[in-house]
Amino acid sequence: MRFHLGRWSVIAMLACSALPAWAAQPRESFDLRVPVAPMARAMQEGHELVYELHLDNHARRDLRPVRVDVLDAADGRVLAAYEGAALEQRLDRSGVQWKAETFDAIPSGRRGVVFIELPLKGALPGALRHRVGFADVDAGAGIDTIEGGSTPVLEGRTPVLAAPLDGGPWVAIHDPRWARGHRRVGYAFNGALRTPGRHAADWVKLDASGRKAPAGNDLAARTYSHGQPVYAVADGVVSRVHDRSPERTRLSDGITGTEGNHVVLQLDNGYYAHYGHLRPGSATVTPGSRVEAGDRIAEVGFSGSASAPQLHFALTDGPDELASEGVAYTFARYRLLGTFDDVSRIGHGMWTPASAQQEVRTSMPAGMSVVRWPE
Repeated sequence: MRFHLGRWSVIAMLACSALPAWAAQPRESFDLRVPVAPMARAMQEGHELVYELHLDNHARRDLRPVRVDVLDAADGRVLAAYEGAALEQRLDRSGVQWKAETFDAIPSGRRGVVFIELPLKGALPGALRHRVGFADVDAGAGIDTIEGGSTPVLEGRTPVLAAPLDGGPWVAIHDPRWARGHRRVGYAFNGALRTPGRHAADWVKLDASGRKAPAGNDLAARTYSHGQPVYAVADGVVSRVHDRSPERTRLSDGITGTEGNHVVLQLDNGYYAHYGHLRPGSATVTPGSRVEAGDRIAEVGFSGSASAPQLHFALTDGPDELASEGVAYTFARYRLLGTFDDVSRIGHGMWTPASAQQEVRTSMPAGMSVVRWPE
């Protein structure tokens, strides 16, 4: 049987034969995805984008990420680059939390999650793209790169909330580096993996010396947080109330449950405000009732998985916190008093005072910041 090749077929064959080996045989690697587009959030300095880049390894071999670049999708500018220890500290491998200096590969068929907190000053990019350098652990030396994981940047939609507490000093306890903190814990419910605590924070009241309670105290009721009033952060309707779970009497008592007693508000903007670890019997609202910003709704308690009396606060896109995505938010105003350099110092010593204790507007306090809310 004789085959006749046309002119263009011959040209195509010659062109293919001239391609380099890597182009003729593309290599399987990661599927890059950003499951939830980042929402620009105003911080004490500039803006911040908080989101996750998923690296799904569809290759038939283990791959080790060695570098992740965040690019401005419009012009390809590198906005941030993570490699070495900086990347390792941001990388979770299918729920296996990172250990310093491990630099392990992501096994075939498994997922890696890169947790990104991107500070930005000036104009925000309209969209992001990502470039990942990776090594094939079975092929020896050599780094391959791929690009993908495109996502828009949501601007101008960040809710501005009233204070959930009053007075102070209060410390904002949240840090994306903590392996089991709010930021790095995902929950798979209803067929989807979500990160409800993406922007969650725990709030603990201190005295002027940075202590949570008088020296030597082990009673929850004597901490400065316990019994403090909790307020609605915006107008809305009460979605859920649970305030029958008992709370522990002593700080040394074992942890039980998760968020314990809680109130959920469906805000008029469509998002849901979650208040956790409340004092049993302190809720002043009922499901279906209408609230306005500043209304008292409960008191800080010691129920659930808190290590001390505190208020857990989060904003999400659904009424069930664990089955929702965390949503960025800012507070209308607060006074920045200072910050702790080390979380182990919280409750045991004085914070580092801010250079200028000024009122901050339309911003989210950084992790371990100490603030005073409007009375």
